[in-house]
Amino acid sequence: MCPPPKEALMDSMDALFYCLKNEENAAVRAILGHYMFVYIHPYIDGNGRIARLLMNSMFLSGGYSWTIVHEKNRDEYLNCLETITADQNFLPFVLFLKEEQNREHL
Repeated sequence: MCPPPKEALMDSMDALFYCLKNEENAAVRAILGHYMFVYIHPYIDGNGRIARLLMNSMFLSGGYSWTIVHEKNRDEYLNCLETITADQNFLPFVLFLKEEQNREHL
């Protein structure tokens, strides 16, 4: 996954904020916002942690549970993000997050 050029950072962040502000469905906001933040990659370090915090705040705003991406599942998590970039296919990421949510409730 290659982030946009630094010249596009402000426009990319504006697009992210527009999405977060205008998307009514909290799950869509959470998943799309997470991906967009990771893709934009605005910081040198901590982008994934901030993206997961952003995702969870969006999930919670819609009444969904907190979702922890466990270290042992990190490779699958990263592969799902790569699939979005390569194929514009969010389904593996959606299913992965649902599975992570279900693990928390066992």
